[in-house]
Amino acid sequence: MSALELTKTRMKEGVWEGILTTSDPDDPQIIVTHEGRAVDGVALTHDPDAGHWVVQVPIPMAAIADGVQTLIIQDARAQSSIGHVTLIAGEALGDDIRAEMDLLRAELDMLKRAFRRHCLETA
Repeated sequence: MSALELTKTRMKEGVWEGILTTSDPDDPQIIVTHEGRAVDGVALTHDPDAGHWVVQVPIPMAAIADGVQTLIIQDARAQSSIGHVTLIAGEALGDDIRAEMDLLRAELDMLKRAFRRHCLETA
C-alpha cells in the first residue's frame, strides 16, 4: 500500500495540480500514464513551509479527444495507483447530457400530471 495521499487542487491552462502528502521521509516518486505511455513534463515540487509536495501534470495533446480519457497517477515505489485525472469531451458527453435531460423532462411531466390530478380531486 502506498504511503502517499494525493488531493486535487485545480486544473488551469492545461495543467492539473494537486497536493501530495506522505509519511515517508524519502522524496516521493510518481509516474503519470495515459493509455499506457508515460506523460512528459510532470513536476513535483516540495513546499517545506506547508509540509507537502505540489504535483503538476501537463495534459498531453493525445488526451484531448472525444470520449473519456484517463491519466493514471501512480506511486513509482509501491507501484500502486494514488489518483487519476478524467477528461470527458465531445459527442459522448453530449449524448449523456441529452439522455439525462430527456429523463428529467419525463419526470417533470409525470409530476405535473399528478399535481393536476391532485388539484382536481381535492377541489
